[in-house]
Amino acid sequence: MKLPTLEEIEVLHRKYAPSDEAFKSVYIHCQIVAEIAKQLFSSNKNIDPDLVRAGCLLHDIGVYRLYKDGYIDESRYICHGIFGDELLRGEGLPESICRFASHHTGVGISKEQITERQLPLPHQDFFAETEEELLVMYADKFHSKSTPPRFNSASSYKSYVARFGEDQTEKFQNMIDHFGLPNLEQLAVRYGQFIV
Repeated sequence: MKLPTLEEIEVLHRKYAPSDEAFKSVYIHCQIVAEIAKQLFSSNKNIDPDLVRAGCLLHDIGVYRLYKDGYIDESRYICHGIFGDELLRGEGLPESICRFASHHTGVGISKEQITERQLPLPHQDFFAETEEELLVMYADKFHSKSTPPRFNSASSYKSYVARFGEDQTEKFQNMIDHFGLPNLEQLAVRYGQFIV
C-alpha cells in the first residue's frame, strides 16, 4: 500500500481548508496528534509508524466541511469523520487511510448509540479495528481544536466522556492501560497552549 507523503498530505489540507485560519487550526491539531501518537507507539513493535503518522495527519480533514463564516458548525461536528472519509475516498486513498477519519470519533460509536441518540450517521459501528486505528483515536483525545486550542489531560477527557456512559469511560481507561500516557507538558510549552 502506498501511503501519501507529508507533502501530499499538506496539499490535501490546503485544498480543502476554506481559509488560512481553518488550515492552521486543523493541520496543527493533526500534527500534534501525530506527535502524541509517536510518543505512545515507540514500545509497540506491531504498529506501523508510517501508517499511524498518515492517519493522524488526515483523521480530521473532514472538519473543513463544517466551516461556515469562519467558524466550525458544532451542531454537525459528529459528521466530520464521515465527511473526512468521503473526501479521502474521493482522492483515491486506500480504505486503511479513509477509516482513520470515520473511525476515530470519541472512543468509538456503535450502531445502537447512533439509533438511540438519533445521530446523523450511517447505521453501522464506527470502532477502531486495528492497533493503528486505536492509537490514532486515543492520541486524538489529548488535544482539542477549541478556541483557544488546548491539551486534555487523561482525567479531563475521562470527565468529558463519562457523560456518555460508564462504558465509554471504561473504554478510555482500557486505552490508557494499553498505550500509557503521553507527556503533554513538553508539547504544551512548545505550542504555547494550556492543559486542562
